[in-house]
Amino acid sequence: MNTNVLRNLSYGVYVISTLDGDRATGCVANSVMQITSSPVTVALSMNHDNFTNGCIRKTGRFAVSILSVDSDPSLIGTFGFQSGKDVDKFASVPYERKEGLPVIPDSCGYMVFKVVGETETSSHTIFLGELIDGDVFGSAEAMTYAYYHKVVKGKSPKNAPTYIPEEETPAAETRTVWKCTVCGYEYDGEIPFEELPEDYKCPICGQPKSVFSKTEK
Repeated sequence: MNTNVLRNLSYGVYVISTLDGDRATGCVANSVMQITSSPVTVALSMNHDNFTNGCIRKTGRFAVSILSVDSDPSLIGTFGFQSGKDVDKFASVPYERKEGLPVIPDSCGYMVFKVVGETETSSHTIFLGELIDGDVFGSAEAMTYAYYHKVVKGKSPKNAPTYIPEEETPAAETRTVWKCTVCGYEYDGEIPFEELPEDYKCPICGQPKSVFSKTEK
């Protein structure tokens, strides 16, 4: 079976936000799908290990900020490669409150949902959300999951519902790359990595140059 065929399915890139008590929190997701139009209802897939999962259960609500191709790539690192249990992800990210939930203006727009049902799988919860508010921010094109991988050159956390292990490159085609050990970003700039300034940071997760590792692929 060739699971790479799954890469042809279409996904977006979203920041799912909710509350941990009074504190704003959230994470990145790529599986949000509209399933009815009246009332507007979506299905959201959220890994059991994500701190946001438990917060959605407690609040009964969640918001979706739709990232665009112009959104700051560091948003994906901030919300996708660290846990809201340990980090205040919104501490350095501008946001607004809509229906009491945090949403990110640096996006295509937002939607706020109340949870009306849920289904469990072996690794994820499928939350059903009914739309209670939403609006558009700007006119930038929505970021697709394919764009994130091919243009932004980002990687997926292992708890993403669409995670597929990277295929190994044949030995005859191996090359040396500098790879971020936190988010998997591979540096491909014109300046040799060793010559980058010491204050260089990963454009995806914002981690320092010191976390990059030299690898063969």
